Amino acid sequence: MKISIDPSSGFCFGVVSAIERAEKILSAVGTTLYCLGDIVHNSEEVSRLKKIGLDVVDHARFKEMHNATVLIRAHGEPPETYITAKKNNITLIDATCPIVLSLQRRIKKGYERMLEQGGQVIIYGKDGHAEVVGLNGQIDNGARVVTSIDDLKNINFNIPTMLFSQTTMSMDTYRAIALEVEKRCKKEGGSLEVIDSICRSMSTRAEKLADFAKSNDAIIFVSDKKSSNGQYLYGICKENNKNTFFITSSKEINHKYFSKFDKVGICGATSTPRWLMEEIAEIFKSKFT
Repeated sequence: MKISIDPSSGFCFGVVSAIERAEKILSAVGTTLYCLGDIVHNSEEVSRLKKIGLDVVDHARFKEMHNATVLIRAHGEPPETYITAKKNNITLIDATCPIVLSLQRRIKKGYERMLEQGGQVIIYGKDGHAEVVGLNGQIDNGARVVTSIDDLKNINFNIPTMLFSQTTMSMDTYRAIALEVEKRCKKEGGSLEVIDSICRSMSTRAEKLADFAKSNDAIIFVSDKKSSNGQYLYGICKENNKNTFFITSSKEINHKYFSKFDKVGICGATSTPRWLMEEIAEIFKSKFT
């Protein structure tokens, strides 16, 4: 059996930067570092970092903290987080992804313009996702969040509209939603401006992953179930190879099933650590090669 790991899979550069900054701080003796929310949507990686001292806190605990050092993950945070930090003398290590940070600025400017025109902002994304919370927080939660075309049914389309996307969402679905919003705006007298806000490395990765899925007899897709990016990229693999299996760790592998395949590919989401895919590859090599 030939075992291969997709070279394009693994952490995006924003997550890599956040984890490297956390590891650097934790390497200092006697250092205590907190992280506001899971640093990445992957339980295996979060567990690894907790073992070397990273303390994950939620927003409720964060508001009660004082005189501490807290890491802001790549997803970004709303303005109120920075206000709380200043009030409570909390030192922030801001690891917000530059692409997300740029989008936060763009959505704030866009919303201000929409207010002047009596318009609105729509965000295509996962409601409650950390990045969406951060984006919507820039505009006092004034945006409507949609995940599918079905979510458009209660939106007013006779006013100016700006459409943004969470950076890690499906490009194809974003295009479909944009076309539907445009159609309804034309019908009801509104206007639409679509902002290209999906991360390019994300869209490129989807294309490469489709090719990787086709080139193997079976695919093991490694991701945490709570990763929206993981669910999307898993769907890409499944569309291109029906023998695609979603697992979160090596414990979930059914070795008996894979014995019939000659080529097995291992890949994952932007939140999947490379070490986890390599660990699974080594297990397969010891079992089948």
